[in-house]
Amino acid sequence: MTGADVLLLALGAVAVGSGALVVLTDHLVRAGLYLVVCLGAVAGLYLVLAAELVAWVQVLIYVGAVVVLLLFAVMLTRAPIGRSDDLNRPAWPAAVIGGGAGLGLAALLADAYRWTRVPYPEPGTAERLGEAVFQTWVLPFEVLSILLLAALVGAIVVSRGQH
Repeated sequence: MTGADVLLLALGAVAVGSGALVVLTDHLVRAGLYLVVCLGAVAGLYLVLAAELVAWVQVLIYVGAVVVLLLFAVMLTRAPIGRSDDLNRPAWPAAVIGGGAGLGLAALLADAYRWTRVPYPEPGTAERLGEAVFQTWVLPFEVLSILLLAALVGAIVVSRGQH
């Protein structure tokens, strides 16, 4: 087992553990901070896999924008930040559904690859990446930016209506 394998296992454990804490915590702000840890660990996984650009996109867009927007919306709407007894629901249905989905996905993954080695794709270049982003993916990127802007404006409108 190489150092990269150990690092992948450690970062994967951090990502899975903090992802579980996002779902299991009763505090909304703590869930957002656990989400930062989870997404940061995923960015670390990308770095270990030598996908530096994807790692920086992960940090800039997900950690830097989405989580900040989530926390900003929570603070603007004055949502309950701490534990809220009226919002808590029984955990066993979620555990059954989540466990079943996890087992189903694991079986699907094992069946799809059948423990064979997958060949590496051709290495990418900055030119090919730029063409893909600015020709193929420009419309989804713009739609996502409009969606985030609408969420921000909606949070401001909801928070102003409480005065």
